[in-house]
Amino acid sequence: MTETTANVYTTSGNLNDGAGDPSVSPSLSKNAQKKLLKQQKYEEKKAERKASDKEKKQKEAERKRREWEEKLSTVTEEEKTKLIESRKELRKEIMEKRSEEKEKKMVRLNRAKEVGQKIVVDLEFSHLMNPSEISSLVQQIMYCYAVNGRCASPSHLWLTGCDGEMESQLLKRPGFEKWLIEKEKQSYIEAFQDQKENLVYLTADAETVLGDLDLKKIYIIGGLVDRNRWKGLTMKKANEQGIKSAKLPIGSYMKMSSSLVLTVNQVVEILLKYLETKDWQSSFFQVIPQRKRTEAEERETEAEDSETKKICTEGFSSSSELIC
Repeated sequence: MTETTANVYTTSGNLNDGAGDPSVSPSLSKNAQKKLLKQQKYEEKKAERKASDKEKKQKEAERKRREWEEKLSTVTEEEKTKLIESRKELRKEIMEKRSEEKEKKMVRLNRAKEVGQKIVVDLEFSHLMNPSEISSLVQQIMYCYAVNGRCASPSHLWLTGCDGEMESQLLKRPGFEKWLIEKEKQSYIEAFQDQKENLVYLTADAETVLGDLDLKKIYIIGGLVDRNRWKGLTMKKANEQGIKSAKLPIGSYMKMSSSLVLTVNQVVEILLKYLETKDWQSSFFQVIPQRKRTEAEERETEAEDSETKKICTEGFSSSSELIC
Protein backbone atom coordinates (compact mmCIF):
# COMPACT_ATOMS: atom_id res chain seq x y z
CA MET A 1 0.00 0.00 0.00
CA THR A 2 1.37 3.37 -0.87
CA GLU A 3 1.25 6.48 1.27
CA THR A 4 -0.01 9.70 -0.25
CA THR A 5 -0.04 12.26 2.49
CA ALA A 6 3.12 12.26 4.52
CA ASN A 7 6.86 12.33 4.69
CA VAL A 8 8.75 9.76 6.73
CA TYR A 9 12.18 9.35 8.29
CA THR A 10 13.53 5.81 8.13
CA THR A 11 16.33 4.35 10.17
CA SER A 12 19.38 3.15 8.27
CA GLY A 13 23.10 2.80 8.82
CA ASN A 14 24.98 1.61 11.88
CA LEU A 15 23.90 3.84 14.74
CA ASN A 16 24.62 3.10 18.37
CA ASP A 17 21.83 2.62 20.86
CA GLY A 18 22.27 6.05 22.42
CA ALA A 19 24.37 4.82 25.30
CA GLY A 20 26.43 7.64 26.74
CA ASP A 21 24.55 10.33 24.84
CA PRO A 22 22.99 12.73 27.38
CA SER A 23 20.57 14.06 24.73
CA VAL A 24 18.86 10.67 24.44
CA SER A 25 16.37 9.76 27.14
CA PRO A 26 17.11 6.34 28.72
CA SER A 27 13.35 5.77 28.97
CA LEU A 28 13.15 5.43 25.18
CA SER A 29 13.43 2.06 23.49
CA LYS A 30 16.63 1.28 21.59
CA ASN A 31 14.80 1.69 18.29
CA ALA A 32 13.36 5.04 19.35
CA GLN A 33 16.82 6.16 20.53
CA LYS A 34 18.30 5.26 17.14
CA LYS A 35 15.59 7.22 15.35
CA LEU A 36 16.12 10.21 17.61
CA LEU A 37 19.89 10.14 17.07
CA LYS A 38 19.43 9.91 13.33
CA GLN A 39 17.04 12.85 13.38
CA GLN A 40 19.52 14.86 15.45
CA LYS A 41 22.32 14.08 12.97
CA TYR A 42 20.04 15.02 10.10
CA GLU A 43 19.27 18.39 11.72
CA GLU A 44 22.98 19.00 12.37
CA LYS A 45 23.92 18.26 8.76
CA LYS A 46 21.04 20.42 7.56
CA ALA A 47 22.32 23.34 9.66
CA GLU A 48 25.85 22.78 8.36
CA ARG A 49 24.63 22.80 4.72
CA LYS A 50 22.64 25.96 5.35
CA ALA A 51 25.68 27.70 6.85
CA SER A 52 27.86 26.49 3.97
CA ASP A 53 25.39 27.76 1.36
CA LYS A 54 25.19 31.13 3.12
CA GLU A 55 28.98 31.41 3.12
CA LYS A 56 29.16 30.53 -0.59
CA LYS A 57 26.57 33.19 -1.44
CA GLN A 58 28.47 35.79 0.57
CA LYS A 59 31.74 34.90 -1.18
CA GLU A 60 30.05 35.05 -4.59
CA ALA A 61 28.55 38.46 -3.79
CA GLU A 62 31.95 39.71 -2.64
CA ARG A 63 33.60 38.40 -5.82
CA LYS A 64 31.07 40.17 -8.04
CA ARG A 65 31.50 43.40 -6.04
CA ARG A 66 35.28 43.29 -6.51
CA GLU A 67 34.95 42.60 -10.23
CA TRP A 68 32.57 45.55 -10.58
CA GLU A 69 34.91 47.90 -8.71
CA GLU A 70 37.90 46.71 -10.74
CA LYS A 71 35.97 47.27 -13.95
CA LEU A 72 35.06 50.82 -12.94
CA SER A 73 38.65 51.58 -11.99
CA THR A 74 39.91 50.79 -15.51
CA VAL A 75 37.60 53.08 -17.50
CA THR A 76 37.26 56.84 -18.01
CA GLU A 77 34.83 58.94 -15.96
CA GLU A 78 32.47 59.16 -18.94
CA GLU A 79 32.48 55.39 -19.44
CA LYS A 80 32.10 54.89 -15.71
CA THR A 81 28.96 57.06 -15.68
CA LYS A 82 27.52 55.11 -18.61
CA LEU A 83 28.20 51.74 -16.88
CA ILE A 84 26.55 52.90 -13.66
CA GLU A 85 23.50 54.23 -15.52
CA SER A 86 23.28 51.02 -17.55
CA ARG A 87 23.36 48.95 -14.37
CA LYS A 88 20.63 51.08 -12.78
CA GLU A 89 18.45 50.60 -15.89
CA LEU A 90 19.00 46.85 -15.81
CA ARG A 91 18.01 46.67 -12.15
CA LYS A 92 14.95 48.78 -12.86
CA GLU A 93 13.89 46.44 -15.68
CA ILE A 94 14.36 43.42 -13.45
CA MET A 95 12.28 44.97 -10.66
CA GLU A 96 9.53 45.97 -13.08
CA LYS A 97 9.46 42.47 -14.53
CA ARG A 98 9.21 40.93 -11.05
CA SER A 99 6.44 43.35 -10.15
CA GLU A 100 4.54 42.49 -13.33
CA GLU A 101 4.92 38.75 -12.70
CA LYS A 102 3.75 39.17 -9.12
CA GLU A 103 0.69 41.12 -10.26
CA LYS A 104 -0.21 38.43 -12.81
CA LYS A 105 0.21 35.78 -10.11
CA MET A 106 -2.17 37.66 -7.82
CA VAL A 107 -4.74 37.87 -10.61
CA ARG A 108 -4.49 34.10 -11.22
CA LEU A 109 -4.79 33.25 -7.52
CA ASN A 110 -7.75 35.58 -7.02
CA ARG A 111 -9.49 33.98 -9.99
CA ALA A 112 -8.77 30.53 -8.52
CA LYS A 113 -10.88 31.51 -5.52
CA GLU A 114 -13.86 31.65 -7.84
CA VAL A 115 -13.26 28.85 -10.35
CA GLY A 116 -10.24 26.83 -9.13
CA GLN A 117 -10.19 23.27 -7.84
CA LYS A 118 -10.46 23.32 -4.05
CA ILE A 119 -7.57 21.49 -2.34
CA VAL A 120 -7.39 21.37 1.45
CA VAL A 121 -4.40 20.57 3.64
CA ASP A 122 -5.71 19.23 6.95
CA LEU A 123 -3.50 20.61 9.74
CA GLU A 124 -5.25 18.99 12.70
CA PHE A 125 -2.38 16.57 13.36
CA SER A 126 0.22 18.94 14.83
CA HIS A 127 -0.17 17.37 18.29
CA LEU A 128 1.13 14.09 16.84
CA MET A 129 4.35 15.58 15.45
CA ASN A 130 7.60 16.71 17.02
CA PRO A 131 9.06 20.18 16.26
CA SER A 132 11.28 18.99 13.39
CA GLU A 133 8.32 17.25 11.74
CA ILE A 134 6.18 20.38 12.07
CA SER A 135 9.05 22.37 10.54
CA SER A 136 9.20 19.88 7.65
CA LEU A 137 5.45 20.20 7.07
CA VAL A 138 5.72 24.01 7.06
CA GLN A 139 8.38 23.76 4.34
CA GLN A 140 6.08 21.49 2.32
CA ILE A 141 3.21 23.96 2.62
CA MET A 142 5.48 26.78 1.46
CA TYR A 143 6.38 24.71 -1.59
CA CYS A 144 2.69 23.98 -2.27
CA TYR A 145 1.94 27.69 -2.35
CA ALA A 146 4.93 28.45 -4.58
CA VAL A 147 4.10 25.70 -7.10
CA ASN A 148 0.43 26.66 -7.17
CA GLY A 149 1.32 30.32 -7.79
CA ARG A 150 3.40 29.38 -10.84
CA CYS A 151 0.54 27.44 -12.45
CA ALA A 152 -1.28 29.04 -15.38
CA SER A 153 -4.55 27.85 -13.81
CA PRO A 154 -3.88 27.44 -10.07
CA SER A 155 -6.09 25.72 -7.55
CA HIS A 156 -7.83 27.30 -4.57
CA LEU A 157 -5.71 26.14 -1.62
CA TRP A 158 -7.04 25.90 1.92
CA LEU A 159 -5.30 25.34 5.25
CA THR A 160 -7.82 24.09 7.81
CA GLY A 161 -7.14 23.44 11.47
CA CYS A 162 -4.45 26.11 11.16
CA ASP A 163 -4.06 26.78 14.84
CA GLY A 164 -1.66 26.32 17.74
CA GLU A 165 1.93 25.40 16.95
CA MET A 166 1.26 24.99 13.21
CA GLU A 167 -0.10 28.52 12.95
CA SER A 168 2.79 29.87 15.06
CA GLN A 169 5.39 28.25 12.80
CA LEU A 170 3.68 29.44 9.60
CA LEU A 171 3.42 33.00 10.91
CA LYS A 172 7.20 33.04 11.35
CA ARG A 173 7.57 32.71 7.57
CA PRO A 174 8.04 36.11 5.89
CA GLY A 175 4.96 37.18 3.95
CA PHE A 176 2.70 34.35 5.16
CA GLU A 177 -0.03 36.77 6.25
CA LYS A 178 -0.20 38.10 2.68
CA TRP A 179 -0.52 34.69 1.02
CA LEU A 180 -3.57 34.33 -1.21
CA ILE A 181 -4.61 31.12 0.48
CA GLU A 182 -7.52 30.34 2.79
CA LYS A 183 -6.37 30.00 6.43
CA GLU A 184 -8.95 28.53 8.76
CA LYS A 185 -8.55 27.78 12.46
CA GLN A 186 -11.62 25.59 12.26
CA SER A 187 -11.69 22.11 10.70
CA TYR A 188 -12.70 21.44 7.10
CA ILE A 189 -15.92 19.86 8.40
CA GLU A 190 -16.85 23.21 9.94
CA ALA A 191 -15.49 25.30 7.06
CA PHE A 192 -17.49 23.28 4.51
CA GLN A 193 -20.44 22.26 6.66
CA ASP A 194 -22.86 23.05 3.82
CA GLN A 195 -20.79 21.02 1.31
CA LYS A 196 -20.04 17.88 3.30
CA GLU A 197 -21.23 15.66 0.45
CA ASN A 198 -18.44 17.09 -1.74
CA LEU A 199 -15.59 16.38 0.67
CA VAL A 200 -13.13 13.68 -0.45
CA TYR A 201 -10.21 12.66 1.77
CA LEU A 202 -7.22 11.47 -0.26
CA THR A 203 -5.69 8.55 1.59
CA ALA A 204 -3.67 5.53 0.49
CA ASP A 205 -5.90 3.29 2.62
CA ALA A 206 -9.06 4.06 0.62
CA GLU A 207 -10.69 1.38 -1.52
CA THR A 208 -11.97 3.84 -4.12
CA VAL A 209 -9.43 4.80 -6.78
CA LEU A 210 -9.57 8.42 -7.90
CA GLY A 211 -10.55 8.81 -11.53
CA ASP A 212 -11.02 12.31 -12.92
CA LEU A 213 -10.93 15.37 -10.70
CA ASP A 214 -14.26 17.09 -10.18
CA LEU A 215 -14.33 20.87 -9.69
CA LYS A 216 -17.36 20.44 -7.44
CA LYS A 217 -15.39 18.20 -5.08
CA ILE A 218 -13.11 19.39 -2.29
CA TYR A 219 -10.02 17.19 -2.00
CA ILE A 220 -8.37 16.88 1.41
CA ILE A 221 -4.74 15.95 2.05
CA GLY A 222 -3.60 14.97 5.54
CA GLY A 223 -0.90 17.30 6.82
CA LEU A 224 1.01 14.67 8.74
CA VAL A 225 4.75 14.03 8.62
CA ASP A 226 6.04 10.55 9.54
CA ARG A 227 2.71 8.89 9.03
CA ASN A 228 4.56 5.61 9.45
CA ARG A 229 3.68 5.89 13.15
CA TRP A 230 0.01 6.52 12.44
CA LYS A 231 -1.07 4.04 9.78
CA GLY A 232 -4.72 4.25 8.76
CA LEU A 233 -5.27 7.47 10.71
CA THR A 234 -6.69 9.58 7.85
CA MET A 235 -8.90 6.72 6.62
CA LYS A 236 -10.27 6.28 10.13
CA LYS A 237 -10.92 10.01 10.39
CA ALA A 238 -12.82 10.09 7.08
CA ASN A 239 -14.94 7.09 8.10
CA GLU A 240 -15.79 8.56 11.50
CA GLN A 241 -16.81 11.85 9.86
CA GLY A 242 -18.88 10.09 7.23
CA ILE A 243 -17.10 11.64 4.23
CA LYS A 244 -15.86 10.06 1.02
CA SER A 245 -12.30 8.86 0.57
CA ALA A 246 -10.17 7.96 -2.44
CA LYS A 247 -6.58 7.10 -3.31
CA LEU A 248 -4.45 8.30 -6.20
CA PRO A 249 -4.32 5.78 -9.09
CA ILE A 250 -0.55 5.39 -8.84
CA GLY A 251 -0.63 1.59 -9.10
CA SER A 252 -2.43 1.77 -12.43
CA TYR A 253 0.40 3.69 -14.07
CA MET A 254 3.68 2.70 -12.42
CA LYS A 255 5.26 -0.01 -10.34
CA MET A 256 6.18 1.16 -6.89
CA SER A 257 8.50 0.19 -4.10
CA SER A 258 6.67 -1.16 -1.07
CA SER A 259 7.63 1.88 1.02
CA LEU A 260 6.70 4.62 -1.43
CA VAL A 261 5.77 7.72 0.57
CA LEU A 262 4.78 11.04 -0.96
CA THR A 263 5.04 14.37 0.78
CA VAL A 264 2.12 16.80 1.00
CA ASN A 265 3.65 19.06 -1.65
CA GLN A 266 4.17 16.11 -4.02
CA VAL A 267 0.49 15.15 -3.75
CA VAL A 268 -0.55 18.77 -4.38
CA GLU A 269 1.83 19.02 -7.34
CA ILE A 270 0.49 15.77 -8.82
CA LEU A 271 -3.07 17.15 -8.61
CA LEU A 272 -1.95 20.42 -10.22
CA LYS A 273 -0.16 18.56 -13.02
CA TYR A 274 -3.25 16.46 -13.66
CA LEU A 275 -5.49 19.53 -13.80
CA GLU A 276 -3.12 20.90 -16.43
CA THR A 277 -2.55 17.74 -18.50
CA LYS A 278 -5.52 15.48 -17.69
CA ASP A 279 -2.94 12.68 -17.74
CA TRP A 280 -2.26 10.75 -14.51
CA GLN A 281 0.77 8.89 -15.83
CA SER A 282 2.49 12.06 -16.98
CA SER A 283 1.68 13.73 -13.67
CA PHE A 284 3.14 10.88 -11.61
CA PHE A 285 6.31 10.60 -13.68
CA GLN A 286 6.91 14.35 -13.57
CA VAL A 287 6.56 14.56 -9.79
CA ILE A 288 7.54 11.22 -8.20
CA PRO A 289 11.35 11.00 -7.95
CA GLN A 290 12.94 8.17 -9.87
CA ARG A 291 14.59 6.88 -6.71
CA LYS A 292 11.13 6.00 -5.38
CA ARG A 293 10.30 3.78 -8.31
CA THR A 294 11.11 0.07 -8.38
CA GLU A 295 14.13 -1.39 -10.15
CA ALA A 296 11.77 -3.46 -12.27
CA GLU A 297 10.10 -0.32 -13.59
CA GLU A 298 13.48 1.29 -14.33
CA ARG A 299 14.60 -1.80 -16.27
CA GLU A 300 11.37 -1.74 -18.29
CA THR A 301 11.89 1.96 -19.07
CA GLU A 302 15.47 1.28 -20.17
CA ALA A 303 14.29 -1.63 -22.32
CA GLU A 304 11.62 0.55 -23.96
CA ASP A 305 14.20 3.26 -24.65
CA SER A 306 16.53 0.66 -26.14
CA GLU A 307 13.79 -0.74 -28.35
CA THR A 308 12.83 2.76 -29.50
CA LYS A 309 16.43 3.49 -30.45
CA LYS A 310 16.57 0.18 -32.33
CA ILE A 311 13.43 0.99 -34.30
CA CYS A 312 14.71 4.49 -35.04
CA THR A 313 18.06 3.13 -36.25
CA GLU A 314 16.44 0.48 -38.44
CA GLY A 315 13.91 2.96 -39.76
CA PHE A 316 16.59 5.50 -40.57
CA SER A 317 18.52 2.97 -42.65
CA SER A 318 15.49 2.28 -44.83
CA SER A 319 13.86 5.69 -44.90
CA SER A 320 15.56 9.06 -44.62
CA GLU A 321 12.22 10.67 -43.70
CA LEU A 322 11.90 8.84 -40.38
CA ILE A 323 12.86 11.13 -37.49
CA CYS A 324 12.96 10.02 -33.82
